[in-house]
Amino acid sequence: MIAALRFSPGAVRRVLVGLAVALAVIALDQASKTWVLSEWPEARYGRVPVVRFLDFAVNWNRGVSFSMGNNLGDCDRIIFAALALTVCAGLVVWMAKGARPMVLGALGLIVGGALGNSIDRIRYGAVEDFLYVHIGAFDWWPIFNLADSMICIGAGLMIFDSLFDRSLSHKNTP
Repeated sequence: MIAALRFSPGAVRRVLVGLAVALAVIALDQASKTWVLSEWPEARYGRVPVVRFLDFAVNWNRGVSFSMGNNLGDCDRIIFAALALTVCAGLVVWMAKGARPMVLGALGLIVGGALGNSIDRIRYGAVEDFLYVHIGAFDWWPIFNLADSMICIGAGLMIFDSLFDRSLSHKNTP
């Protein structure tokens, strides 16, 4: 079993690169959340316009995407944090097994976003969301945060990679 945990130097390098991306995402996410809470306290009680299409509005989300699982009670903090840590462990193994540069960066974004939100869950019992994007009266989009954005960007990069960035893809042939 111990032999199965040994990684080649290339695998270690890939994991370190992916984790560096994740660490940068965690730092930016936590800094942005702290900044909004300290510099925009009025965002805790309503929407604060920042630019024409963006408001700050602090919302504490106990669930996952689109507030699913918001009603699980006190155990939601443990369930969702454990789930995120398990998924992140699997993604780190994926990094080590030879992810190409775009996928490596995407995995780092996803891991960083998941861990950034998990830090909130552990510290506060809920995830701090504060970015509210709207276009005039078209304002049905949920409130989100930087970690959520990085998870979505990472997933988008992985979809792009799976469709277009493979040498064997039929999309790359004339």
